[in-house]
Amino acid sequence: MKTVSAPHSAPQLHTIDDDECRLFREAAELAGRKWTAAILLSLARGAERFSEIHASIDSISDRLLAARLRELEAQGLVTRAVVPSTPVQIRYGLTPSGSELITILQPLVHWARRSGARGDAGEQPLAS
Repeated sequence: MKTVSAPHSAPQLHTIDDDECRLFREAAELAGRKWTAAILLSLARGAERFSEIHASIDSISDRLLAARLRELEAQGLVTRAVVPSTPVQIRYGLTPSGSELITILQPLVHWARRSGARGDAGEQPLAS
């Protein structure tokens, strides 16, 4: 297994092996997928129903939101509960893992703000 170390001129904070690098890449791809952060944040702010989540996210289609919610549920980040009523209601929420991901992403947002990182359009720094 190959290990990558920080250069000698910089303090050696971490050594990352190939498996950890793969896990990091997979986690970053999941968290960075379009709409994932917006959906998780909407749930963290209290949205529970599909219509509430949809209303809180500009420009996402119903079809894409439904697909992303299914993916996030499969990843163990979102719960989906069927409320037996007339009509049947579906409620979404964050799992402990989903809440943990929101917490983990907060330092990244602070870093982006400090570094002047830009959003997709390259016009403004990323918002928190």
